Amino acid sequence: MKSQLMVLALSAILVAGIGMAPAFGQIQNSIVVTTDKTAYSEGQVVTVTGEVRDLYAGTPVSLIVKAPNGNMVSIAQLTVGADKKFSTEITAGGSLMRAQGTYTITVQYGNDNRSATTSFEFGGSTQVEKPTGSMTSEVSDTTVSVQGSADLIGYEITGAKLLGVIPDVDANSLIISIDAMEDGSITLTIPRSVLDATINGADDDFFVLVDGEEVDFDEKSTSTDRTLTIAFPAGAEEIEIIGTFVVPEFGTIAAMILAVAIISIIAVSAKSRLSIMPRI
Repeated sequence: MKSQLMVLALSAILVAGIGMAPAFGQIQNSIVVTTDKTAYSEGQVVTVTGEVRDLYAGTPVSLIVKAPNGNMVSIAQLTVGADKKFSTEITAGGSLMRAQGTYTITVQYGNDNRSATTSFEFGGSTQVEKPTGSMTSEVSDTTVSVQGSADLIGYEITGAKLLGVIPDVDANSLIISIDAMEDGSITLTIPRSVLDATINGADDDFFVLVDGEEVDFDEKSTSTDRTLTIAFPAGAEEIEIIGTFVVPEFGTIAAMILAVAIISIIAVSAKSRLSIMPRI
């Protein structure tokens, strides 16, 4: 009888221990991340939230979203609040999130890059969206301009013609349009003021896609620019270089022009009001 009671007691302790294990493991996690839903359709907002166990002042959370084939969709640095929580929103779909399937979100935090992952299902894009509008570039034999920046990108290209470069602000990327008559390569010297990739203040790798497929590339960097050499096959049309920062669509020069225009309008309006006031 006593042996039976002892077995029952040990069994109860074991079951209780197993039941407590998940809660204990969750407390031990140094960082967690979740999404508000498990599946999304095109145009819906993916709300990402998370929490860290230990707070490091001034240290952001690095977030990377990857497509089912392993290509990077989005990268960002998120501020951690005093409550140890962080959040961001990602719109499902667009030029990078096209394929149907499981997308993986990875977050890293701290000097030892503690990480956590979560995932969500995406139903796929019905159309490909590319930046359009007034974002144009001027191409010379050795340089190309980018809307919103006075700094030029230097380039050398073989096997193709460079048609233009436009920034995709949402994706933190540059989209390079080419007409590839044969297999070739392009070397781009990109000022850091135009496009850069950093995590926690240190240089990070770019992600490069040729017609939507991730490719390898060679890179040299200085304190002012980063030079990438990218190979492409005949028939290639688009190269996308993804970093963590890209020059804003609405750049400094445009802002200055707008400011001058507003001041001129105010001045003209004030003069017009004075001209119609009756003289005493």
